[in-house]
Amino acid sequence: MTSAETPTVRLFSRTIPSDDLTPILAYRRLVTADERDAPSFLLESVEVGGVVGRWSYLGAAPRQMVEAALGGPPPWNSIRDRSCLLTSTDDPDAPPFRGGWVGWTAYESAVWSEPTAIQPNPDQLGLAFGLYFDTVAFDHVRKLVHLQHLAEERESDADAEAALDLLEKAIRQPVSSIPGGRVPKNLNARPQIDEGGAFPRDVFESAVQKAQKYISAGDAFQIVLSRCVEKTTEVDPFEMYRALRITNPSPYMGYLQGGGVMLVAASPEILCQARGQHVINRPLAGTRRRGATPAEDLANEVELRGDPKENAEHAMLVDLGRNDLGRVCVPGSVRVTKQAEVERFSHVMHLSSTVEGTLRQELDAWDLLAATLPVGTVSGAPKIRAMQIIDELEPHPRGPFAGGFGVIGLDGDADMAIALRTMVISADGPPWRVRLQAGAGVVADSVPSAEFEETRSKSAAAARAVEVAESMFNLTHQRP
Repeated sequence: MTSAETPTVRLFSRTIPSDDLTPILAYRRLVTADERDAPSFLLESVEVGGVVGRWSYLGAAPRQMVEAALGGPPPWNSIRDRSCLLTSTDDPDAPPFRGGWVGWTAYESAVWSEPTAIQPNPDQLGLAFGLYFDTVAFDHVRKLVHLQHLAEERESDADAEAALDLLEKAIRQPVSSIPGGRVPKNLNARPQIDEGGAFPRDVFESAVQKAQKYISAGDAFQIVLSRCVEKTTEVDPFEMYRALRITNPSPYMGYLQGGGVMLVAASPEILCQARGQHVINRPLAGTRRRGATPAEDLANEVELRGDPKENAEHAMLVDLGRNDLGRVCVPGSVRVTKQAEVERFSHVMHLSSTVEGTLRQELDAWDLLAATLPVGTVSGAPKIRAMQIIDELEPHPRGPFAGGFGVIGLDGDADMAIALRTMVISADGPPWRVRLQAGAGVVADSVPSAEFEETRSKSAAAARAVEVAESMFNLTHQRP
């Protein structure tokens, strides 16, 4: 479908004060605790440095859902055929996201662009996106809530206002209860994690050594191996998200239901971003734990900046980011605008660079997403060969982990984060089986035990969130 043939929608909005409403409360009023199969989302942000992001978004009851199995054709044209075009708004205070597609993609969805990289189960779900016409946006700077409805061409103004009435009524309705509780004092305590399963320490460290043999043979420069552990709990997944907001505030926070799973995410890293034809990716690679004191924190930063292994790895992944954008950008437009800066998060610090470019005029945000999946920080380099080795060495599919989640608006803008520090929970509980997965970049001089510890460190905040949720809501820890 060409842009001239794409149906248009108009934005209708209403603004109310936010002093008696929070994103958590509004989401629970839209989606009750027993509607865990209902596609819906809550997206929030904490900027680098601990500053609360300006916008939170939530929505439920999408107009359409697209779920695509890996054995089928690439879904991008199917999504385009179901899309609409949002007419522009001149309101400078309008939220950046005013409605559109929200969902997630699996790591294995790269097979749609690189069929030789992975041999996935053809029945595995590779993507789940909903088209949301009714959304709620919290402006945390101006203390306002924007109720938003996208009206189709045939929809009258009166019908659009009636849709806003229903949305306002829904977020103002009484809710039976939002479970309360007391936050434990030891938020940073090391979580209890069962290190067994299909990838225990000895098996993982053996896989690291096998990866190093491939590197020595010249197959790859870096291979990102990941480990998955599971926790079983009775605590509701949405309460896990509430706890994760406390234990690991991050730039890309999210709770999503759809595709038979719930994602509870606290990602530090974007997958891709589009503002019109201006596109960005931001590789994060090179890690140190946050220090217990300002002096220790600074010492860890100095050590990170001076580590030749971490800097070489980072430079390699910046090159991958440039290559990814180069596939879809105007020749000569891709550039590195920030190089190896240190960004601090709640538990770790990373080296961060920013790569920018200009998307070719005939392409869109879905082309950008397809070109960047997966980013080099979760695969390694060269990307295709690294993914083939990962496919051989890791015992299970990654699924949403190391794929992406976020929004692609009907105005063409996109904000997709990498699904890191993300719990993947099947919607078949309780009890809930929580998958926690984290990776480590293996290079020629990696120490296998250190790479194992890196995966533990990266999983800690999510694992601790489960325990904090259990403590807050007076639930027992592990269930057999």
